[in-house]
Amino acid sequence: MPQADPTEELQRALSERILVLDGAMGTTIRGYGLSEAEARGERYADNDKDLLNNGDILSITRPDVIGDIHKRFYEAGSDICETNTFSATGIAQSEFFVEDPREHGGRKDPEFFQKILENNFLNDLAWEMNVESSRLCRKWADDIGTDTGRKRYVAGAIGPLTVSLTNSPDANDPGFRVVTFDQVLAAYKHQIRGLIEGGCDILMVETIFDSLNAKAAVVAIQEVYDEDKTRLPVIVSAAVGLGGETMISAQKVEALWNAFAHTKPLAIGLNCSLGPDLMRPHLEELSACAAAAISCYPNAGLPNPLAPTGFDLEPKHMYDYMAEFAQAGLLNLAGGCCGNTPEHVAAIAQAVARFAPREVPVVR
Repeated sequence: MPQADPTEELQRALSERILVLDGAMGTTIRGYGLSEAEARGERYADNDKDLLNNGDILSITRPDVIGDIHKRFYEAGSDICETNTFSATGIAQSEFFVEDPREHGGRKDPEFFQKILENNFLNDLAWEMNVESSRLCRKWADDIGTDTGRKRYVAGAIGPLTVSLTNSPDANDPGFRVVTFDQVLAAYKHQIRGLIEGGCDILMVETIFDSLNAKAAVVAIQEVYDEDKTRLPVIVSAAVGLGGETMISAQKVEALWNAFAHTKPLAIGLNCSLGPDLMRPHLEELSACAAAAISCYPNAGLPNPLAPTGFDLEPKHMYDYMAEFAQAGLLNLAGGCCGNTPEHVAAIAQAVARFAPREVPVVR
């Protein structure tokens, strides 16, 4: 069933206050201390490869955990939570369920990935992951929204793949690509339809480090909208390196905006990759050029394996940084990526609540 388009409603909300996104699904999952057997459940008990690091599978094997995480983030103050679908495509899931041909002297190439796209098990798995993840998030958005009297939203998370369209993995064959644009497009279209079926309000193409992969995701969204006569707002968010470049395609943030401006996203922003201190100059550059709302959900600092969450910054630090960003007029949506727990998000929500949102430029 086509979803109602909440774009105008969200644009109105974004003009009134800074909306709050959620935090890190993977970081929060680790807090539950699940074992490999618990992640597999009975359904995948005999799988040949480990599944504990396949967080998306938990929407099927441990929906109680994923539902509780959504509940905690909404209760912490999130207006928008992302579905647990960062890697919920057949291409990404093949890493956990299909033998790697490189282990026997072969290679991954378009022929290999065509078989992946035609694999009924992976197609059914990806569909179930996206539908059930959306339904889980939808339930808690509606429940917490009803309890608090403030509407909550569900963003369908569309993450990067384990393959690149921009670069060749073979230094001796720079023209080689393991996968084609059309294959990536097909995988994303299948995911997008599942997310919409499950009840998302927004589609979020996030953690972009390969701009061509992200282009395929955005083309997939537009094709699904045209073919299925539906439409939802889209958020585009990139991961950047220290120089402000998307990491594989090396596209600076102004170029990123120019590449996606024609799609008229609800918001464009930066996430993951850096802590808020290192992200600020790139956020300022994007805010200065983008005629859309700006989202920002950085990591809780740089990785530190000795820290409880794997990252250095505590909730009080995220409070300080995000308050500073909000006071500077850089934000329309604020949240946290890797290392940010519900406690971090509660601090972020408190930090931005007292500041007006960035004024979105009007294109004439």
